[in-house]
Amino acid sequence: MDVVADRENLNEMGRRLDTLMARFPWVQMVMFSELCAFGPSPLRAQLLPGPAETAFCRMAAHHGIWLIPGSLFERIGEDIYNTAPVIDPNGRVIARYRKMFPFQPYETGVKPGVEFVVFDVPKVGRFGISICYDMWFPETTRTLAVMGAEVILHPTMTDTIDREVELPLARANATVNQCFFFDINGVGDGGTGRSIVVGPSGNILHEAGGNSEFILVEIDLARVRREREIGTQGLGQPLKSFRDRLVDFDIYRRDEANETYLRTLGPLVKPTRASQAGLETSDGRPA
Repeated sequence: MDVVADRENLNEMGRRLDTLMARFPWVQMVMFSELCAFGPSPLRAQLLPGPAETAFCRMAAHHGIWLIPGSLFERIGEDIYNTAPVIDPNGRVIARYRKMFPFQPYETGVKPGVEFVVFDVPKVGRFGISICYDMWFPETTRTLAVMGAEVILHPTMTDTIDREVELPLARANATVNQCFFFDINGVGDGGTGRSIVVGPSGNILHEAGGNSEFILVEIDLARVRREREIGTQGLGQPLKSFRDRLVDFDIYRRDEANETYLRTLGPLVKPTRASQAGLETSDGRPA
């Protein structure tokens, strides 16, 4: 959807949803892009539950659909999170996922969440939620897969040149975890588009352009189960191999020995015009 940054998009989301369901009444689940409702400003952080989430619940109940309305900034006391509600066809919020990896140092003032979210659609399968930059950390998708997720729903707001890099990341996340991966990006102020839907073999089911678009994809979760049983395209079985591993990865221990090199990388801050990393010798002269 075309997102604007200087006003709310809530009413337009409702209108688009009405149009979608009038044209394609067989749709069972709808997802919008990251920060679609109010844009990328934490100053518009909402309380959850609150009026915005209540409006989304009415939309879901009216159409009898599962609704993931992208995400919005959520205020809890003095803290702000980037949060994606999961709403069932009765209009009930069954989960809220808080982005674990805010896009630091640019998504300033946003706290990371600490809980993974998976949910079951009765008689269909298990779905997991992640948001945008989470995808750059393979542990996030792997954890959801180990929790049984067969589909990853991944709202995104990428309006920068690294969208080109995210497309193979989405394919890799789907392939190594043998799952469907829906990476839905906004357009306008909400992103450069190019949403991508990937199957459990890493095959692209759809790659969007840079315009507003309804992306209608029917998935068969038997495909996930079969691939996890016999291997990706009948070949690699990464989830079983991960299960049967002989090594526990020591790098995940948060201790000084494991982080010696990482501590040499400096603080997580925005570069400035005066940044000269790698451009000067030790005595300050140009390299």
